[in-house]
Amino acid sequence: MAAIEAVGLTKTFGSGKRPVRALDGLDLTVQEGTVLGLLGPNGAGKTTTVRMLTTLLTPDEGHASVLGHDVVAEPATVRGLIGLSGQFSAIDENLTGSENLWMFGRLYGLDSKAARSRAAELLDMFELSDAGDRVCKNYSGGMKRRLDLAGSLIAHPQVLFLDEPTTGLDPKARMDLWAIIRDRVRSGVTLLLTTQYLEEADVLADSIAVIDHGRVIAEGSSDQLKSQVGGERIEVVVHDAAQLGRARELLASAATGEVEVDDKTRHLTAPSSGGSAGLVRVIRDLDAADIAIDDIGLRRPTLDDVFMSLTGHVAEENEAADELAGRAS
Repeated sequence: MAAIEAVGLTKTFGSGKRPVRALDGLDLTVQEGTVLGLLGPNGAGKTTTVRMLTTLLTPDEGHASVLGHDVVAEPATVRGLIGLSGQFSAIDENLTGSENLWMFGRLYGLDSKAARSRAAELLDMFELSDAGDRVCKNYSGGMKRRLDLAGSLIAHPQVLFLDEPTTGLDPKARMDLWAIIRDRVRSGVTLLLTTQYLEEADVLADSIAVIDHGRVIAEGSSDQLKSQVGGERIEVVVHDAAQLGRARELLASAATGEVEVDDKTRHLTAPSSGGSAGLVRVIRDLDAADIAIDDIGLRRPTLDDVFMSLTGHVAEENEAADELAGRAS
């Protein structure tokens, strides 16, 4: 069954001469027990989508449901089934970690004793027990993010929405949070994750939807999306510009498409499907031809590569949309 389903969601913010069309007929389906990564640059409509699906915004057109319950007609029921961790922390920095989680529990209808017990359980789960009695304004960014995620799990949600949960975190804090999220997914939670990091979707998502200008423009696994922009590529920087021609000939023999050459930077790029074996072959060929290299590597497409390939531009027109959505909520 579809845990999350959206059909034709439309939302416009502002009025007058320059209204902002944040969502423009968005369709989305997330199967129960799976993870969907919702990708796109700032302003593409990710946060607006999350706010609609979590009952914080009402669509102008279209409809959406969570576990079969309409988000407009049955908002209270939907809220009892979901957890949400937004881009900005919902914790009160003047309270302790334990007090924040107790407060979340009370807001979800738990009695004081049950809320206190659940708070202690989550502090332990998120490795925050030692900091539970500390005021949150003294927490690190990673600790605040973990506490915010803990708050979204206070009522054992069946469906979890995480809106760019690791933005601004250092690499270690990001990986720590990934481990926690994976553990929740293994317990059977359905997850919709918005992110600007393709790497994050690689780690966490079963499937990915890319949105631009409020519409889903591509769907599939991470590998399927990457294959649309040529899959892997071998990149080489030769030491001597005079050897670019010969280097290009050698790369062409291992490439699956045209080799691109930048004379100014002495940089060559060759699409490849051979993985590490193809890279080793190129290194051997270059060495045998006495071509000195300053850098060489096997690269995979980034989110920017995927997005640029799909849209032909960097989305800038809608950058104000999610900000307006935040004001509206």
